[in-house]
Amino acid sequence: MNYLITIIGPTAIGKTALSIALAKHFGCDIISCDSRQFFKEMKIGTAVPSDEELATATHHFIQNKSIFESYSVGDFEQEALAELDELFQKNNIQIMVGGSGLYVDAVLKGFNDFPDIDDSVRTEINTKYDTLGITYLQGQLQKLDSEYYQKLQTENPQTLQNPQRLKRFVEVCIGSGKPYSSFIGKRKNERNFTPIIIGLEADREIMYERINQRVDIMLNEGLLVEVESLYTNKHLNALQTVGYRELFDYFDGKTTFEFAIEQIKMNTRRFAKRQITWFKRTENVSWFDYLTDRNEIIKNIEKITTT
Repeated sequence: MNYLITIIGPTAIGKTALSIALAKHFGCDIISCDSRQFFKEMKIGTAVPSDEELATATHHFIQNKSIFESYSVGDFEQEALAELDELFQKNNIQIMVGGSGLYVDAVLKGFNDFPDIDDSVRTEINTKYDTLGITYLQGQLQKLDSEYYQKLQTENPQTLQNPQRLKRFVEVCIGSGKPYSSFIGKRKNERNFTPIIIGLEADREIMYERINQRVDIMLNEGLLVEVESLYTNKHLNALQTVGYRELFDYFDGKTTFEFAIEQIKMNTRRFAKRQITWFKRTENVSWFDYLTDRNEIIKNIEKITTT
């Protein structure tokens, strides 16, 4: 039987360090499912593992794409499953780690079975978006699928600021004549592995302090220079993320440097809260304090893999 050890939890909680320790113990590879660490131009601001960490265990899906490429969660699902099929031939235990809940779910459970949408619908939505902006997409989703709109507003408000995701929701609603949410959960995807989900957590004050420290470390490592080098491409979807948006505003002269840094810390803390909300809904998670001895976590995993 194959097992996919999946490590989840908020940003800066210690997932990378634990994944490497487990990879060394079980002699396996690591699949990264951090939706921003895919991009080779974004290293410091996405907290890509250090060169030493990458050398300690074999990682996949780290800086393997460019910000200029179109890459969706569906693309990742297909590529990650294909990679896992190969890795399981070498070792029946593999590791997946990351804080992008949607990408974790894509690999563990798969996507829902949505209908094909006529290209003319997509073209019309793109045209109206170019004219009316993101408020058009938000209004359409609220009108056509108010239940799903409210769910996003409560649980994942950042998605309501993502035009690519909103376009998809709206095109499904218009193209099918049904709410987007009506297609969720309609298909069960078979997997050739059993997930073992390990969650890391900490008291909120500790988590926030770790986030603040990480931002300071990023600045010391050259975050400002990295963001400045990407400034001319700030419109790209990959760069619409915390740590980059705030410094783009600074380069635009909209804020002071000090205010931009405080915004990065605040928005990262808000992002961590949304991650916790998402992951706490995940079923069958073994939660551990971030300081838990790794041997205890290993014993917990081995109880499952050896029975």
